Amino acid sequence: MRARLRLLPLVALVSVAGCGPSVDLTKGLQVTVISTGWFDAGIVHGQNKLVPSITFTLRNVSDQKLSTLQVNALFRRVAENDEWGSGFLTAAGSDGLAPGSTTAPLTVKSPLGYTGSDQSRQEMLQNSHFVDAKVELFAKYGSTQWARLGSYPIARQLVTK
Repeated sequence: MRARLRLLPLVALVSVAGCGPSVDLTKGLQVTVISTGWFDAGIVHGQNKLVPSITFTLRNVSDQKLSTLQVNALFRRVAENDEWGSGFLTAAGSDGLAPGSTTAPLTVKSPLGYTGSDQSRQEMLQNSHFVDAKVELFAKYGSTQWARLGSYPIARQLVTK
């Protein structure tokens, strides 16, 4: 019984030591957009397909390590509030993203986009009925809540990666 009582403070100390102050990701993460555009998703059901895409890096500008850093990207048409497509990825696994560190470039592509059979991909982008898109990036680490990092327009250009 005494051994258990002696372990109790040790367990409490270890539990508290792993829990530093939480980081406000809207201030603790810096987003650098490398490119946005329309990815050539190939031919689907006999039609050219273009999907919105964003490539970016995240820099930890906080003084805390961000473990299990995840990103969710929500794609929307510019004039609409409804989600058009989304993508999810892990930016830093259990090793985390150390203070001052930057992720490798991260790319998220929407599964949904535009298709066209009688136009080239470049002509699709120039079509008068083409509706531009934007992407909102959200992030979380560990068991924290999702934080909105920002909204970024999708450039009307073809991207290959």
